[in-house]
Amino acid sequence: MKTYTLILILLISNGIRAQTKVWFDTDIMIGMPDNRAREVDDGITLIMALKQPEIEIVGISNITYVDYGYDVINKILNWHNKGEVIPVYKGSNLANDTGIENDATRALYKALKKEKLTILALGPMTNIATLVQNHPDIIPQIERVVICAARTPDLTFNPGHGKLNLFDYNYEFDTQSMDVLLNTAVPLEFAGYEPSSYTFIGNIDLASLDMTNEADKWLFDIVQPWMEFNEKLFGIRGFIPFDCSTLGIVTHPEYFTYYEDIPIKVTYKKNDALVVQPDTPSKKFLEVSYDFKTKKKVKYARRALLGFEEKILETLSATR
Repeated sequence: MKTYTLILILLISNGIRAQTKVWFDTDIMIGMPDNRAREVDDGITLIMALKQPEIEIVGISNITYVDYGYDVINKILNWHNKGEVIPVYKGSNLANDTGIENDATRALYKALKKEKLTILALGPMTNIATLVQNHPDIIPQIERVVICAARTPDLTFNPGHGKLNLFDYNYEFDTQSMDVLLNTAVPLEFAGYEPSSYTFIGNIDLASLDMTNEADKWLFDIVQPWMEFNEKLFGIRGFIPFDCSTLGIVTHPEYFTYYEDIPIKVTYKKNDALVVQPDTPSKKFLEVSYDFKTKKKVKYARRALLGFEEKILETLSATR
């Protein structure tokens, strides 16, 4: 008994902790053929997640463009997953069918029946909302849902040199599903534009990739069109890896500052991204503020601290 206690004390003193078991839900589009470049942050976040000893990914589901996403997820897993096989499931294809079961929601329900999980939600909330709406009995099994969305009041999503405001894609693409989650007891944590705006990946940051390695060369080449697209829009070559912050508050929470137990609600006001949404003069905003009187309270990441960007970069190469 004394030996067991001593071992336990040593483990705690050395900062060794149990892995967080995570379900990874993503609207991954990296490299998708289209008339414009598609965002790459989900793909980079998946690569980063596979290298983190702090978490164990027990399953992956996708949302929107699910056939392409399914293939590219498995491509990344083949290159970067060095552990147990991770199953992949197709979710809602259009993110407009809350309540309709799919392979992803059925698999996530079974996984949660087995054990409690943290859900990392990097896209619209359709899959997650369908799960909790259809199976409220499973809510106690959800440790938390960590989401890439939300803002503080009057914060504009304005990356680069201030040339263009963006909108809160993951929220606005399916506001109905977020309403479902806001009206449950599921613990919610948010890390979206605000903390992510303190991180940036440019060409020089990819210099450590090995161009003789298939996975590294694929990543370098597939990121270039997205960098060029961002340069045209914002005047700076490179991009903010939004979803990495969402993962980061699970794997590296010490690299962020937070608003704890802050009220959240949906507001309706003038659109601040009219250039990209010219036909939407007013719209819903998902906002947090201690001035709100709503019952639902969440954890909200405010800022990524110095050193987190390096944590992203050091995990990208397939040889690391």
